[in-house]
Amino acid sequence: MTRTEFIIATAIVLFIAFCMGWFANWLVHRFSRVAQADVDQLERMAQELHEAEETRDQAITYLQQREAELTNQINQTEAELAAAMEGLRDARQEVEELRDYVARGNKAS
Repeated sequence: MTRTEFIIATAIVLFIAFCMGWFANWLVHRFSRVAQADVDQLERMAQELHEAEETRDQAITYLQQREAELTNQINQTEAELAAAMEGLRDARQEVEELRDYVARGNKAS
């Protein structure tokens, strides 16, 4: 094989390798190509997910605020209950003292 034949054979082999590579690349892109409808659907789903996350965050914030309000109301109600129970205890003690006073007054007369 002469030098010229070797160069021609090498050029043919390289050209065939290039053609096979180009064909393989075309096949990969042909089968892995994503349709525009699929891209649009993915974008729509991403937007809906984003909106759902925002709605969830708003709901969580509302529930936290509502929980804080209800906790505050419970604390106020418990404080009022404690004050009412203390007043009732004092009133019962005063009634008992008055009963004792009246009973002593009836015994003395």
